[in-house]
Amino acid sequence: MSQALPLDAQCAHRAPARADSIRRLGLALALTAGVMVVEAVGGWVANSLALLADAGHMLADVATLGLALWVARMAQRPATPERSYGLVRIEILAALLNGATLIVIAVAIGFEAWRRLQAPAPVQGGAVMGVALLGLVTNLMALRVLHHGQQHSMNQRGAYLHVASDALGSVGALASGAIILFTGWTAADPLISFVIGLLILAGAWRLVRESADILLEATPAHIDLVTVHDRLASLPGVSSVHDLHVWTLTSGVIAMSGHLVVREAAEHQRVLEAAQARLRLLGIHHVTVQMEREETCD
Repeated sequence: MSQALPLDAQCAHRAPARADSIRRLGLALALTAGVMVVEAVGGWVANSLALLADAGHMLADVATLGLALWVARMAQRPATPERSYGLVRIEILAALLNGATLIVIAVAIGFEAWRRLQAPAPVQGGAVMGVALLGLVTNLMALRVLHHGQQHSMNQRGAYLHVASDALGSVGALASGAIILFTGWTAADPLISFVIGLLILAGAWRLVRESADILLEATPAHIDLVTVHDRLASLPGVSSVHDLHVWTLTSGVIAMSGHLVVREAAEHQRVLEAAQARLRLLGIHHVTVQMEREETCD
């Protein structure tokens, strides 16, 4: 015997959250695109790597936010016979792509910073500070827009990390502009850019690792598989548990499948309902259980 809630029913409660995420992503996209243009022009005029690096990063963010917005809309499409889970996992693919893009950007910033250290160039500190301050304010606004809900959507979290790294870039550009303006030390510009690149790399690696784990159907980090096994094995009437798997379908949807050996056929429905109740306490709502009187496979 097996029973699982349909995925459509599982995700129905997330529809309002998806609509809110789409609205927030659209607003963040508009804010980021506007500041990107200003920073690119300002960086070119002031000859600042910190500003140009931030503007280049924001260009990638505009593409990223656009992708995240498209993905959020696509994920709302219903399941079909060809795609029984619908397109909910497209969010994870987008998160992986966002993380990989951030890694490329971080490496590019580090390479350009090294080149600038070898051949320092004059930088207009005052102009850098003015443009960076505008970028920082706008980035903080976009961060506030995206903060709500990013813990529950990996797609939105990827966009959030892009904007957060933009904010770091603006802080770095502001600091380098101030140092250059008051001390004339132009090496501050590439050095701060290098630090920004390292911070971006750290966040990007975490996002890539988490999204890759989901695509590889790894057990979610916050769930202990031994605990799941023990809670099922301790149910009255259950002789043993085997072929147990727990994985993430998409952000906020944890699935589990397993075989329970229950000798008495009359106990199957009671055990099934008790198993689902115990797993709900662990945050696992999409449960598929095969009941057996004897083990049918290793």
